[in-house]
Amino acid sequence: MQKARINLASPSIEKLNEVCESILDIAKKTKIKIRGPVPLPTKRMKITTRKSPCGNGKASFDNYEMRVHKRLIDLGVDERALRLIMRVPLPEYVSIEIHLLER
Repeated sequence: MQKARINLASPSIEKLNEVCESILDIAKKTKIKIRGPVPLPTKRMKITTRKSPCGNGKASFDNYEMRVHKRLIDLGVDERALRLIMRVPLPEYVSIEIHLLER
């Protein structure tokens, strides 16, 4: 039997949790072994820019931050379960990677 490792990433944690819940529902319906979702460290990307476009005047800055939340799910899969997981509707800005591993 094969094992599938699913990596999920999204800047929106609500949408990411929706996809995780739908994958967990499929795993429960098909009665396959599941481990996860394991929360991975959140990647924080920061950008600091100067407010004034010309450089004159007060030195004031804007700070922007984007967080990318990640989850990892391991499944013992069969062909039917994998087809169902691949048909899960993905919201915008949610990326998914599925790697098949041999046990």
